[in-house]
Amino acid sequence: MAGLIPQSFIDDLLNRADIVDVVGSRIQLKKSGKNYSACCPFHHEKTPSFTVSPDKQFYYCFGCGASGSALGFIMEYDHLDFPQAVEVLAKQMGLDIPYEESSLSKGQRQSVDSPLYSLLSKATEFYQQALRTHPAKQIAVDYFKQRGLTGVIARDFGLGFAPPGWNNLIKSLDADDAQQKLLIDAGLVVENADNGRRYDRFRDRVMFPIRDTKGRVIAFGGRVLGDDKPKYLNSPETPIFHKSEVLYGLYEVRKNNRHLDEIIVLEGYMDVIAMAQFGFTNGVATLGTATSEEHVKRLFRIVNNILFCFDGDTAGRKAAWRALESALPHLQDGRKIRFLFLPDGEDPDSLIRAEGEDAFRARISQQAQSLTDYFFTHLMEDAAPNSLEGKAHLASVVTPLLSKMPNSGLKTLMYQKLEDLTGLDQSHLLAIKPISKQPVKNPYNVSAVPEIAINKGTKKIKLAPAMLALRHLLQRPILITKLDNIIDLKEVEGSYGKLLLKTIALLAKEPHLNNFQLMGKLASYDKEGLLANLLNEEPLVNNEENLEKEFIDTILMLIKQQSETQLDRLLKKGSALTDEEKSQLTELLANKAKTK
Repeated sequence: MAGLIPQSFIDDLLNRADIVDVVGSRIQLKKSGKNYSACCPFHHEKTPSFTVSPDKQFYYCFGCGASGSALGFIMEYDHLDFPQAVEVLAKQMGLDIPYEESSLSKGQRQSVDSPLYSLLSKATEFYQQALRTHPAKQIAVDYFKQRGLTGVIARDFGLGFAPPGWNNLIKSLDADDAQQKLLIDAGLVVENADNGRRYDRFRDRVMFPIRDTKGRVIAFGGRVLGDDKPKYLNSPETPIFHKSEVLYGLYEVRKNNRHLDEIIVLEGYMDVIAMAQFGFTNGVATLGTATSEEHVKRLFRIVNNILFCFDGDTAGRKAAWRALESALPHLQDGRKIRFLFLPDGEDPDSLIRAEGEDAFRARISQQAQSLTDYFFTHLMEDAAPNSLEGKAHLASVVTPLLSKMPNSGLKTLMYQKLEDLTGLDQSHLLAIKPISKQPVKNPYNVSAVPEIAINKGTKKIKLAPAMLALRHLLQRPILITKLDNIIDLKEVEGSYGKLLLKTIALLAKEPHLNNFQLMGKLASYDKEGLLANLLNEEPLVNNEENLEKEFIDTILMLIKQQSETQLDRLLKKGSALTDEEKSQLTELLANKAKTK
């Protein structure tokens, strides 16, 4: 969403804001020399280890590693996405945001005021009123009572009732043609393609409002009260609602919990609501979709610990595995994921009522599996390493999954676990390639970028080139001046690659930034919290000359890989090449021939 706000405005906003004022308006700071200190608001501690530097306009915690600019602090402390943090800081500074409205796509308009919000709010009021006064309300009231919900919890989650009938909502809003078209855009009304008739999407259902992080209703879920199908019906995708990005109950979680340690991901609306009624106010649910990477990223921006709590049946275990795969690329050190599978035939709603709150908490404590335990247990069910064939199969399945993880202590330990199970050392494991169902023949032998081995004392460690180059630049930004053709680097894969390219672009304009100034400018692009970890790593190379040589060699390797990737892409197009692409292909082949 940050692309909707000009980068020049973000830079100006950070230049105008004083991080001491921003942080000091939320926590109590104490002057400590040139800097300010406090107990860290992001983890529990008795001795202050949180520092705010007015000179560097940067905060850092020596205890948990939290760090960033004024915008980064607002995001972490207020639990906001980046655009929302910009809005908060701009309002605090008395500035209007010059949104680039001409660049907005349909799926990006939730950052801009929309008439759909007002309509959805009115629909919420209609459904809530119907639950109180409609002649057919009793069936909905009985359903909620049967599920043991109190009036307080129904109020807190805004529950309602869509009465039977084809046009109750349309009539209630006295909607003219223009407003009915907006109701269609909001997913509340459906138009028959054959005869043009319009009717309410939700009929004879109990209604669950779905809110965004600001508390605005953006969609609904409805559960049927009779035997109609589908049992659950969600709003369709709209300009302000995207199922793969939204988590039901997240607004309520953030509203009810100032200091969150863990969020529980459940399977449905009623699980979230029932858990909240019994004191578990940290539950959310996906909206009939698998847990996506966007879901995981959103949760990790709020907490470091996620518990997936699913049914123990086949569907629940498939959902858990999909969640694990979505989480792997975001498992930095310090983040933790657990899995709890419930007994067959039970869901959190029924189980917590049967055994009580304390017993359910004990179940979480005693039975939840760590990600690594679940990961290896699940994969060893089909690839038990009790034979050479089983060991080879396990290695071929696990290695591609581990390759999705960022470099971290956890990734290293998981490789060590795989070494123990298979007897293969990491160099052999890294050589394993996933089996492609339709291998692409490449006569020019375009290869992937290998990891770079670094001698660290008596140990040899391996790092991806993009991570290594970024690490060197963060610690010594002046290295940007050592390579004239560094601006030729335009394509690098992965999260570290994207950050490396952004770092190069910033330093190409301002080569004399120090590392803290650089971190401040990069903070808005670091959605996964990668930079602080790299900056605070011990330098890999202490000798200045060796450091410069290693950095240059790494960048040249990435530029070479970029050329090979471009070559590979052009070769695959075959006869479909444009004249410009043919010229580019000829040049790339000539350059490749020179380097042989």
